[in-house]
Amino acid sequence: MDICKAHENASKCSVTTMECFMVLSTQVQKISIATLCGLFGTLCIFENSLVLYLIFSSPGTRRKPSYIFISSLALADILASIIFVCSFVSFHVFNEIDFSKETFLLQLGGVNTSFSASLSSLLLTALDRYISISRPSEYKLLMTRKRAWIALVVLWVTCATIASLPLLGWNCCTLNSTCSELFPFVDDNYLSIWICFIMVLLGCIIYAYTHVLWRAHQHVAYMEKYEVQVGKQNTRMRMDVMLAKTLIMVLTVLVLCWSPILVLMIYSIFARLTNHLRKVFAFCSTLCLLNSMVNPIIYALRSKELYSSLRMVFSRFRRELKASEERPEVESTHKSSMIET
Repeated sequence: MDICKAHENASKCSVTTMECFMVLSTQVQKISIATLCGLFGTLCIFENSLVLYLIFSSPGTRRKPSYIFISSLALADILASIIFVCSFVSFHVFNEIDFSKETFLLQLGGVNTSFSASLSSLLLTALDRYISISRPSEYKLLMTRKRAWIALVVLWVTCATIASLPLLGWNCCTLNSTCSELFPFVDDNYLSIWICFIMVLLGCIIYAYTHVLWRAHQHVAYMEKYEVQVGKQNTRMRMDVMLAKTLIMVLTVLVLCWSPILVLMIYSIFARLTNHLRKVFAFCSTLCLLNSMVNPIIYALRSKELYSSLRMVFSRFRRELKASEERPEVESTHKSSMIET
């Protein structure tokens, strides 16, 4: 800590000061972080890739705006897993600092872009569900594929722009301002703005889902009262309610996984963090990967369309596997008959 204090007093922007942010001091801590990142990251990439395949391999799902937003969420989680695991493990586990300030800020911008896009995709999904459940007769007119893709482009451009601000010059080295205690070269004011951006996203998601739950509760009461007369409309309402409950599960996991790091980020702005709290922050950061890993599991279990597509994929795989096992037996039988002839 003495060396870190000397660097803080001298210069906060040299690459050597990055050693002060390597808070994992024991081999057990490094192995634990590497194991968590490897496990969560691998499962996250596999599961979200499977979700993307299921969505785009079926014409019925890839044309729906709701699944377009879900595919954006899966893509964001894949990118976040790859960039986060590679940069986080190389920095905290292997203690690699042989790169420039710009390279670090580029990696940090990639992580921020991916996680911000993941939250924003959840927001668009929440708005899509709210329109579908509150104004079902006008849904196809209000939520078209063109509008869905425009919303996604605006979303990703906004997230990438905000995340790239430190690389473009809003960092404590360029501005000679107060640096964050959690991230090298990051300005405290920028960190405050980014936290506010994430909090606004979470607030809007919670607000939208509150209305979705309220409308879902009304639909359930309506169906219980007029179940015989409703017919096909009853089935559609049940699908909307099912999907609304699914997204609430996603939201619950999201809040539980993001709350610890947001609390520590906010605390770091107003108070000085101890070395123990910075270690806690490093481990809590892996919860973001856990959130990205859990989302596809919830989709597969709750979405009937994706679950049906998944069963078809496994059935096709079993048939191909069975056919490949039977083929050598047929060939061997054919060869033996030829020899006898």
